[in-house]
Amino acid sequence: MSHTTDRGSTRSTGPARRAVAHAVHRVGHVPGPRQGHDHEGVGDEGTATSSGVRLLAAGLRLALGWTFLWAFLDKTFGLGHETAAADAWTEGGSPTEGFLSFATAGPFADTYQGIAGAAWADWLFMIGLLGIGVALVLGVAMRIAVASGALMLVLMWTAVLPPANNPFMDDHLIYAGLLVLLAALGAGRTLGLGTWWESLPIVRSNSWLR
Repeated sequence: MSHTTDRGSTRSTGPARRAVAHAVHRVGHVPGPRQGHDHEGVGDEGTATSSGVRLLAAGLRLALGWTFLWAFLDKTFGLGHETAAADAWTEGGSPTEGFLSFATAGPFADTYQGIAGAAWADWLFMIGLLGIGVALVLGVAMRIAVASGALMLVLMWTAVLPPANNPFMDDHLIYAGLLVLLAALGAGRTLGLGTWWESLPIVRSNSWLR
């Protein structure tokens, strides 16, 4: 009699146990309202932050590009900001003579003063300003522009050692580091032609052109 009662109890509770287990299983895999909301908020915030960083990097790229490009235009045509019209490169003036002759200081001063006004130095300097400026403004050939721009800035830093306001740090080194950061962030792809440039077959085949 007792044996029959136990078997009946087992049969009656088996389906109930399975139903409870199934319900627990489903509850364990359904996110609560707060969990789903938090996940969505984090995703939206991350997207907004990423967009903000891309826009900031693009803005800094354009600003630095215009800095290089303006220096080229002013020295070439004597626009009157830093270079008088009579001292323009197109009027026979030297873009390097003034700075290298009178503004250099430190252990490399004699070296820089020795090349001040040399035609090859003028051409190399001006081609660098133009190429770096155009590449940064357009967002193309960023690796070449960044390497060339950082090298030029570091060389300009060595021409005025030690800096006037710090034992070793000045804006040339900061700008050089910023250029490297912009390349690492792919700043040419936002507000620029970087995406199109990187899709060209020759650029895909030669990563150093990116």
